[in-house]
Amino acid sequence: MKTTSDFPNINERIPDGKRNGGAAFRVLVVDDSMFVTKQIGQILTSEGFNVVATASDGIEGVEKYKELYPDIDLVTMDITMPRMDGVSALEKIIEFDKDAKVVMISALGKQDLVKKSLLIGARNYIVKPLDRKKVLERVIDVLKG
Repeated sequence: MKTTSDFPNINERIPDGKRNGGAAFRVLVVDDSMFVTKQIGQILTSEGFNVVATASDGIEGVEKYKELYPDIDLVTMDITMPRMDGVSALEKIIEFDKDAKVVMISALGKQDLVKKSLLIGARNYIVKPLDRKKVLERVIDVLKG
C-alpha cells in the first residue's frame, strides 16, 4: 500500500502559519460576529496557524490575552463590539504588553478609528469584507516583518 511519503510533493513549502522550526503561530481572534470569527479561523488554520482562543467582545479579549500571555503571537481585533470596543481593548492589551501584535479588523468607513488604533499600537488593519489573501498578507507581515 502506497502512502503519501511515496509521492514527494514538488511544491512543498512551509505554511505561512508555521515558524521555521515547524511550530504554529498562536492567534487570538476577538470579534462579536460568529461568522467573521469562523471566517478568520478558517483562513488562518488553512495556512497552519493555531487559533488558540476566540472572544466575542473587548473585555473577554483582554482577559483571554492576559490568560494566554506570553504564549500568544497575534490578536485579530474587531473595532466595533458590545461591552468594550476594539480600540479600548487594544489600549488595555498594549498597557499590559507593549510588544503585543494586534491587527484591527474594521468595516468600511471607520478610518478615524483605524488611525487611532494604529497610533495606540496596532500593527496593521484589515477591512471587511474579509479577503483571504489580504488577511494572510497582513497577518504574516506583522508576524514576520
